[in-house]
Amino acid sequence: MKIRFHGAAKTVTGSMHLVEVNGSRVLLDCGLFQGRRREAHARNRQQPFDPASIDAVILSHAHIDHSGAVPALVKNGFRGRIFATPSTRDLCGIMLPDSAHIQEKDAEFLKKKKREFVEPLYTVEDAKAALEQFVPVPKGQPFPVAEGVVGTFHEAGHMLGSAGVFLEIDEPGRPKVRLGYSGDVGHRNDPLMPAGHPLPGPDVLILESTYGYKVHPPPEDRKKRLLAAVKRVAGRGGKLVIPAFSVGRTQSIVYALNALVNEERLPDIPIYVDSPLSTNATAIFRQHKDELAPRVKAELERRYDPDPFGFFRLQYIRTVDESKALNDKPGPFVIISASGMCESGRILHHLHNTLGDPRNMVMIVGFQAPHTLGRRLVEGAEVLRILGETILRRAEVEVQNGFSAHGDREELTAFAVKSRANGRLRRVFLVHGEEPAFAGLKESLAAAGFKDVHVPDPGEAVDL
Repeated sequence: MKIRFHGAAKTVTGSMHLVEVNGSRVLLDCGLFQGRRREAHARNRQQPFDPASIDAVILSHAHIDHSGAVPALVKNGFRGRIFATPSTRDLCGIMLPDSAHIQEKDAEFLKKKKREFVEPLYTVEDAKAALEQFVPVPKGQPFPVAEGVVGTFHEAGHMLGSAGVFLEIDEPGRPKVRLGYSGDVGHRNDPLMPAGHPLPGPDVLILESTYGYKVHPPPEDRKKRLLAAVKRVAGRGGKLVIPAFSVGRTQSIVYALNALVNEERLPDIPIYVDSPLSTNATAIFRQHKDELAPRVKAELERRYDPDPFGFFRLQYIRTVDESKALNDKPGPFVIISASGMCESGRILHHLHNTLGDPRNMVMIVGFQAPHTLGRRLVEGAEVLRILGETILRRAEVEVQNGFSAHGDREELTAFAVKSRANGRLRRVFLVHGEEPAFAGLKESLAAAGFKDVHVPDPGEAVDL
């Protein structure tokens, strides 16, 4: 048996790990690489294997850095099954066509501005075709993946539908191997999601390390900082712009704002969610409320009060004209818009319109990959290139990582410790992290007694 680490090796995006066993090839996640646009285009076009040679894909969750390359895989010859939880399949049903739509619009923009045509990785029709190969499987239910390989999904607590993957692998003449893949491990204080579960005794664990170098602040701290930011911006008549991933992060921010409204602590200003994908994703959250934290499920089931994703000050923006109208609307107000790393979508127009005014604030609420516009904002850049124009940043930028849906150093270490409860776990591979993250987590795991912890290079193959 062999594992090849084709994506999210010594970086955070583009998760893609290939398991080769019994003549079959099984892909754990199939995500898009995100970063500097030219590099991302090149890396996403160069699939490191023949897609037709892949027998099955298992998706841990629907985020684009884990699922976004699936339509390209299908477009280029993959004909196998794509296993995912039912809610992951439903979320991919809106996220993959949306990703394709963005690529098509980017291609049109480049053709118009640069007189060149960059073909999208895949089209909306390609994304819809890929969805036909999805096989939804509930968490906790074993499913046959390939010859001698049985998989099971376990609650990860990261976002709606997210799961750790547990594979039981039989090879002729060899002892059974249990391989665990964490996907993205949830934050224990995530207000929307139930607590994640450890994997049941893997021999080998592929573990994410996004925040392996830090400990998240307590949940009340993030709400206090959000309130302080809204008050500060409202006091100077500005606009608070929050770039947020449409699925998971947007709903967490809305939920926190709703709590502040109910506590009568939030200034009386409008709040806009300007992302059609966020609007559609929130509807799927309501459909799958049984998978959310018990308190959130109860709030969604109340009939005498608006649900926490639809309180009276909140307006979901759908049309382009409504979105453009926000540019001329005087503050104060809050805009939550995608994409979360500020690389595409309506957030670019809002940043272009607001960054030059010192009354405004941009609040960064999630991890920003290297070379993205979001990372440049985090790093304090004062001169930015947005939509082909140079912008001088005068707006305040605040980084608020308390809303992260990823487990921190302590939670990732606890996940590994609990997953070895029966004493089987002997090897750990750290992925989905940058150097400070996997170095910090490796140190923490060593202190917890793990002796064989390896950080694979991109493309590295390991025999098990």
